[in-house]
Amino acid sequence: MKKVFVFIALFSFCSLTQAQRKVEIVEPVKQDLADAGKRVIKRKVAIGRFSNETQYAKGIFYDKENDPMGKQALDILSAKLAASGKFLLLERSDIASLLEEAKKSENGLAEIGADYMIIGSITEFGRKNTGKNGVFTSVKTQTVEAAVAIRLVDVSTGLIIYSDEGKGSAEITSRTTMGVGGQAGYDATLSDKAISEAIGQLVENIINKCTDKPWRTFFLSYDSDAQLIAGGASQGIKAGDTFAVKTKGKKVKNPQTGVMIELPGKQIGTVTVSATAGDTPETEYSFVEFTGEGGTIDAEHLTDYYIEEIK
Repeated sequence: MKKVFVFIALFSFCSLTQAQRKVEIVEPVKQDLADAGKRVIKRKVAIGRFSNETQYAKGIFYDKENDPMGKQALDILSAKLAASGKFLLLERSDIASLLEEAKKSENGLAEIGADYMIIGSITEFGRKNTGKNGVFTSVKTQTVEAAVAIRLVDVSTGLIIYSDEGKGSAEITSRTTMGVGGQAGYDATLSDKAISEAIGQLVENIINKCTDKPWRTFFLSYDSDAQLIAGGASQGIKAGDTFAVKTKGKKVKNPQTGVMIELPGKQIGTVTVSATAGDTPETEYSFVEFTGEGGTIDAEHLTDYYIEEIK
């Protein structure tokens, strides 16, 4: 009976020591309950550059223009920003290929200016293997750690409005007992998970910084036939939306920084959207109706006004 008991106990112990995998799951971007139903006008965002500044995988045949890790990080960031539903993402990394392809098209390529540009880099990346051998058991762990730095630039001023670094890690552990158990080989997906976790820590802050500043657009036309503003359905504009109409403020130069500052404009009324039209983000527009608040629109000088989101 004792031999049977020992065999059963040993068999049970071995069955519990199979390969164990620790998977890092990046949670979706969290929102406060108070903001859950709040609609955000989509900002136009371009990812200008995402480079690999580490020495990892940089052999004699390394091509800086086709770095797989840099492109991987760019794709992960693009996917996470797109999943938030708060941005119109503009292609910049493959713009040369797009322009070449556009030459074959009759319509060409209409380039759109971004409100914000993201510049990023992988600043740290490393893989290590650790293990522990006992009399009866052996444990081996593969760990990948990554760090990603992001800069968010306001295109209208060239100022960096947000800069931060996120870190992530992923690991897989295998355990054997008396030769029984899982054998974990090289796992390339750990790199993806570590970079994804690092980027995931930065996405919510990027969203908050981009939406802190009120969304702004301009008049396209203003006459008896129609009153039109730029922007439409793809940015989240819909019939019934109301925006403030303001005159452009005076521009002054800050002697401390040398940056030109636009002072706040004066609100002269509001516009209410009656309908949206246009086929693509660059051609979309909205029909509006202007309601004055002690001011009128000079149709000959539409560039003196802007339309702003009411926070």
